[in-house]
Amino acid sequence: MAEKDILSLIDERGQKLSKGQRQIANYIMKNYDKAAFMTAGKLGKTLSVSESTVVRFAAELGYDGYPAMRRALQEMIRNRLTSVQRIEVAREHMNDGDILRSVLSTDMEKIQETLETIDKDSFDKAVEAIVAAEHVYVLGMRSSSALSNFMGFYLNLVRENVLIVEDSAVSEVFEQIVRMKKTDVFIGISYPRYSARTVRAMKCALSAGAEVIGITDGKNSPFAGIADIILYAKSDMVSFLDSLVAPLSLINALIVAVGLRSERSISETFNALENVWSEYGVYEQLTN
Repeated sequence: MAEKDILSLIDERGQKLSKGQRQIANYIMKNYDKAAFMTAGKLGKTLSVSESTVVRFAAELGYDGYPAMRRALQEMIRNRLTSVQRIEVAREHMNDGDILRSVLSTDMEKIQETLETIDKDSFDKAVEAIVAAEHVYVLGMRSSSALSNFMGFYLNLVRENVLIVEDSAVSEVFEQIVRMKKTDVFIGISYPRYSARTVRAMKCALSAGAEVIGITDGKNSPFAGIADIILYAKSDMVSFLDSLVAPLSLINALIVAVGLRSERSISETFNALENVWSEYGVYEQLTN
């Protein structure tokens, strides 16, 4: 089905719903942050309706089962909830007795989902663009700055002319990309809550004629329809923060693929680096 806000779907189809389904609709409209993490059984029990009524409600909205509707709810709320609301959601739905297992299990699920849904052609096109570019600009703001710094650091080791655009004042971001041109690549990284400055910088890169690669979480991202090449890596809401394990794994794959495309030069680079690191004592020398 076409991407559409689930609350808009409920509003459009409200008159066609049965009495029990309208009860579900009213609850979701008022408590979507809670409903997004309920099973069909729990939602039905909360409203004193059958689980089958909940499943039929999802189908009436056009979803392929209740899990698909719940995922749509989760996607919608990730960019709506404040940090305080996220903490409340986490308290209610995370297993306090084993937070370690809950968080690590969620991270593994997101990597698996990314592996199953990533578009291989888009990945290959991104690698080709990065290899062929004269300059590569990498931008991620707020929590995504950790991803952009990691990506920029390692891309700098496998190719020349990589610039990490610093998360600084608004004017300074655009000053850092003012020389961008058609032979360059701009990589924008953003996850909920999406950075407005990253989106504006991406549009600036497009207007300069650069090829734009977006790394984000899904089709509801503001990157969709803007980036020339878009790569989706799943993330999930973990209390007041987002899990960025799957995006980091995707970035690892991009760096390795770019490095292997220039196998001879990367070997020469790391040989030189090993000599520098040894001469200046960059790393501790471990003894047996």
